Formats: sequence, structure tokens, C-alpha cells
Amino acid sequence: MKLKHGDIGRIRKMMEKTLDSKRYEHTLGVAYTASCLAMCHNEDIKSAELAGLLHDCAKCIKNSKKIKICEKHNIHINKIEAQNPFLLHAKVGSFLAMERYGVRDKDIVNAILNHTTGRPGMSRLEKIIYIADYIEPNRKQAPNLEEIRKLAFVDLDRALLKILEDTLSYLETVKSDIDPMTKKTYEYYKEAARDGSDKRMG
Repeated sequence: MKLKHGDIGRIRKMMEKTLDSKRYEHTLGVAYTASCLAMCHNEDIKSAELAGLLHDCAKCIKNSKKIKICEKHNIHINKIEAQNPFLLHAKVGSFLAMERYGVRDKDIVNAILNHTTGRPGMSRLEKIIYIADYIEPNRKQAPNLEEIRKLAFVDLDRALLKILEDTLSYLETVKSDIDPMTKKTYEYYKEAARDGSDKRMG
């Protein structure tokens, strides 16, 4: 399938069939929030909406199938992902975005790929999807949510850093495994904020 931005309505219907009802509502919330952030921060609105719709496209696939897809298509599985296969949904989702849903825009694919861990030097769209996933209207439990929601429409990098900080703090509190990329991303943007250097791509 060769995807065009005009096919977003079709993608939305496909997600409704693919995801459970709770995940679908979350997905719509992310797409809506990403579109609003794109308007605010001069990013392509349709790209943000599409990335938001597809960011969790592999979320409801069984863990065993996620592993099989990765093995079949030589998608690297790190130690943390091997122990927690549900984390593979970002990598599998970026693959499916290209192969099943016809996405050819590298920035959209990367936004899906990096929406759980982030990465150093994220593009503006990647930041928007990462942040939208955290602040969308259906979120209720995340720490400092009200503050971050306001901050996201003022400064993407400060919002991103706050989310990373709170995420790492939470994972350490519950003694959960932490993907090394999340730590790398946090350190990268913490340093950028401290020295005032413009490491930002977006």
C-alpha cells in the first residue's frame, strides 16, 4: 500500500480494528495532541497526526509474535527487550508502519520507533510524538502531568526533559528495568539544558 496523507481516515479505521478499545482511545488522544503540538511548534500537522495514529500499531500484537517478527526481519532485540518483550512494540510498530501501512517518511518512522525511549538528537516530530504519548487527554496517572501539559506548548525540550526525569524516577522507584537508551536520552538533554548548547535537531 502506497500511503498518502489523504489516507489518514483509512488508517484510523484500521487502527480501530487492530487495537483494543482502550488502546484505540489512547491512540486518538495521541494523534489529536500531536496535531495540536505540531500547530504550536511549526511542524507538519498531517505527519504528526499520522505518527500519532500509528505509534502503537503493534501494541496489541502478542509478545511471542513481536519476537518472531523481530527475528524474521533481523530487528535487534536488546537485553531489556528480551526480558520485557512488550517493549518491542515501538520497533515492530516502525517496521509495520513501513511494510503494512506504506509509510515512507523517515521522520514519521523514527517518531514511531523512538516514542518509548527517545534518543539523543531527536527531530521536532519525534519530540512531539514522545510528548503527546505522555500528555494526551486520556492520561490520568503520570507525575506532574498538569505542569508538563502546559510546558509542552511553550518549550518541547523542557517538557521532554521533565518527562524523561519523571519516567526514570518512577522506574527506579518500582525497581523496573530501564532501557539504556532512555538514560542516554535523559543525559543528552540534561547536558544540553545545562550548557545552553543547541544540540536540538527540532
